[in-house]
Amino acid sequence: MRKLKSIISLSLALLLSMSCVFAGVEWNGEGDINVYGIVEEKNADHATPKNIILLIGDGLGFSQRQITEYYNMNVNGSKDKLVMNQLPEGGINSTHAANTLIVDSAAAGTALASGVKTNNGVVGKDADLKDVKTLVELAEEAGQATGLVTTTRLTHATPAAFASHNESRGNENEIAYDYLDSGVDFFAGGGLRHFLPQDFPKDTVDYTGNTIKSKRKDDTNLVTEFEKIGYTTFTGNDGADAFKNAKFEEGDKVFAAFTYTHLPYEIDRVNSYPELPSIAEMTSQAIDLLSQDEDGFFLMVEGGRIDHAAHANDLAGVINDTLAFDAAVKEAYDFYMANPKDTLVIVVGDHETGGLGLGMDAQGYFVDVESVKDVTASIEDQLMYGNDLSYTGDKEDFLSKLADNYDLKELSASESMKLDIAMKSEDKGQTAGYYGVSPVALTVSHILSTRANVHWTTTIHTGAAIPFTAIGNGADAFNGYIDNTDIAKTLADLMGVSFE
Repeated sequence: MRKLKSIISLSLALLLSMSCVFAGVEWNGEGDINVYGIVEEKNADHATPKNIILLIGDGLGFSQRQITEYYNMNVNGSKDKLVMNQLPEGGINSTHAANTLIVDSAAAGTALASGVKTNNGVVGKDADLKDVKTLVELAEEAGQATGLVTTTRLTHATPAAFASHNESRGNENEIAYDYLDSGVDFFAGGGLRHFLPQDFPKDTVDYTGNTIKSKRKDDTNLVTEFEKIGYTTFTGNDGADAFKNAKFEEGDKVFAAFTYTHLPYEIDRVNSYPELPSIAEMTSQAIDLLSQDEDGFFLMVEGGRIDHAAHANDLAGVINDTLAFDAAVKEAYDFYMANPKDTLVIVVGDHETGGLGLGMDAQGYFVDVESVKDVTASIEDQLMYGNDLSYTGDKEDFLSKLADNYDLKELSASESMKLDIAMKSEDKGQTAGYYGVSPVALTVSHILSTRANVHWTTTIHTGAAIPFTAIGNGADAFNGYIDNTDIAKTLADLMGVSFE
């Protein structure tokens, strides 16, 4: 790969050199030349970035980024691109796993955390199940502060790949235990259920209405264990309230898990659970604490529910969670602007989910992003698994819920027919999609998508290459068509450390 990149770079240099002759510009080969013939100097001897913020949009492909930008401009009235789409450096990366061309979040997370290919389902280990060093561990060895922020369970695949080592992403109780010895200074996300003892009382609920209970098979209270080793803990509803107003000082350690399982989709958080911290608020708090370390920090931020919305083919869910993720990117960008010589910010997906296509053959040349602007609830958390808005056999009641929450007030004959077929399937106990979900919920997703003139090829991941962008000290090292493992390797090189 490095040899190929060298050949490509040499070829580009020759082409640029020739273009200078035609443009009447003298070039000495030491800078970059844009299309106007202006030489842009590059600092080849840039110092190691002191602070690195890696933001991962789970399931975030080209189409997810683009339709969110269209929505932000056409519905929200923004005059600017998404922050992530304004970062000056960037390229495309492949995502395949060691054992398949379509990667899962465990193998993708491990590639981004450790620069190695592994099999789907594996976190923090190579394909031979040997532990591999992670960027978090390398940063800690260099004396830097570290943090993990996610909108999923803290023990989910992506954060797990940065701070644990397990042959199966499904071993979330073991992953939670690994975090005690991880040295990570700042944790924030969901998934309290894997940190509580099996006999934890079932008399409390989180802001989403889920009962806070344990998924562990032992009596270990990991929240208490974190407190014993010096962490300030923020759990459940009281923890969420306290976290938003907390002022952290240098040397503090934070463990924050606000919900039983994942944090809610952004569309649900804004409309139903505004008390819960947003991903931008969690990112801001992480930066405020970690940046007080004089040796610098490494922070990974995951917008994890972009992927979940795409699994549900939920267009409004994808857009709102991508906007929320971009707000976290803005927090990182603002920190970079205040510390430009010391900071590197990079934004990437781990894979594409859903096969989102902008346009449908039968309907012509348009995409109508405004068609989902009045949707106020997610598909998965509110509709798909026997939730408050789910179809329960009462068609009229369900149609009323669709009108109130999904802006489906007037159904066409075709839409009504599709819903009727889905309801009959669900009445018979049938399921739809790879994961066997509610046929009615998935049909609602597809009606909303068809109205917007977008389509989905799948309810799972695809093998499509995805974009990345970067800004800051060392950002010019990230460009071209690379592999996801190259992102981790380049970060390690910039940090002056090695995975070996």
